[in-house]
Order: sequence, then structure tokens, then C-alpha cells
Amino acid sequence: MGAETPSCRPFGEGVVSSEMADLPQLRAADSDRDRAAGELREHYAVGRLDANELGERLEAAYAATTVAELDRLRADLPDPRPLPVPASGRELARRRIYQDAGAVLIFDAGCVAVWAATGASGSFWPLWVILVSSLRLARDAWRLLGPASQAAPAVDARGRRRRRDLG
Repeated sequence: MGAETPSCRPFGEGVVSSEMADLPQLRAADSDRDRAAGELREHYAVGRLDANELGERLEAAYAATTVAELDRLRADLPDPRPLPVPASGRELARRRIYQDAGAVLIFDAGCVAVWAATGASGSFWPLWVILVSSLRLARDAWRLLGPASQAAPAVDARGRRRRRDLG
């Protein structure tokens, strides 16, 4: 018969193909053509294309019918999207504290739930668990985010650097 169509399955509003190589043969939408034209204009603005090349590529972009045709217009140009900025050490430490705080909160809530499920009689023993886990969390937050967190490693009495374990 003709060309085989890839096996597809519905997913949300679109179709997901089992063969990623066939995706560039998809029909291009007006938004795809506009996005490609915008990227070509950005490349012209930074000097990667001259006025003649820009005009030719824009005509081809608006005449393109498939995603593959649009990709060919940008094949010799770098990706205009900026690279993501890596998180700083302080931001990573802040994320770790948030994760630890979530774990402490879940653990403490579990202890309160056990206390309540067993009749909530007697003293409120989860208070001790909450106190110890909160002190540990505060210590870790101070160690990771406090004023000495960015300082040089501490030196022991013999003048040797002590190893600081943050993990």
C-alpha cells in the first residue's frame, strides 16, 4: 500500500507517536511558523543573518507546511533560548532545609496522630518529638544558611583544617 503510519495512541488533546523520527513530518501550525520567524529575527538582530538571508528564510518559514521544513531553516543556527542558570550553593541549601522541614512536619504530624488515635490520654508526649526534631532542623538550618556557612573551614587546635560534613 502506501507509507506505513506509526502506531499512535491518544494522549490529552494530541497524539503521541511511538516513532519520534516521524514527528518532524507533522504539519506546522501558524504558531510554529510565527515562533520560527521570531527566532530568525532574533538571529538577524545579533548578526548571525544578513538582511537577504533573513528575507529568504522568513518567506520560507511562512510557506512551510511541516515542522521539518521549519527545522531546516534553523539547522545552521544555535538555539536562541538561554541556558538555565545553575542554582547557587545557598539556594541548594535553602531547598534542602525546605525538604527537611517537610519531612519533620510529616513525622511530627504522624506522632500527634498516633497520640490522638490511642485516646489522647495522659501527657502530650509528641511534644518531646516535636521539640527534638525542631532543634535538629534549626541546627541544620543555621549550619547551612547561617553567617559561617560561606566561611573557610574551621581550624583545630593543631592548625589543621577540620573537615566539615554538610551531607
